[in-house]
Amino acid sequence: MKNILLVFLGGGLGSITRFLIGKWIQVSKNSFPWPTLLANFIGCFLIGFLLGWILKNQTERSDLYLFAAIGFCGGLTTFSTFSMENLHFLRSGDLSTFIGYTLLSILGGLLFVGLGHSAVKVFL
Repeated sequence: MKNILLVFLGGGLGSITRFLIGKWIQVSKNSFPWPTLLANFIGCFLIGFLLGWILKNQTERSDLYLFAAIGFCGGLTTFSTFSMENLHFLRSGDLSTFIGYTLLSILGGLLFVGLGHSAVKVFL
């Protein structure tokens, strides 16, 4: 029960953070989805950092992992919104934005996970 509560609380805070990012960076309906991209990049960096820390300290499935990696990062990042936005670009015929957003999201996500993981080595 404790594990479920940790994931629940972290997920709620991650979802609220994603919501606030969307309020902070407001975009029109047909513009580039910066809030989703930023939320996903932040989540990628955090999960890279957390997993790097967990590997360094050999603490698999710790309370921090459940709360922060599974809960918070899971609530913050959003593959479903990314997919919906890309479907909109495809349906509207905006192939260049679809390709750019997809490549930027995937490559940037990998980069930020790597940066987060590397930050553990540098700062901790």
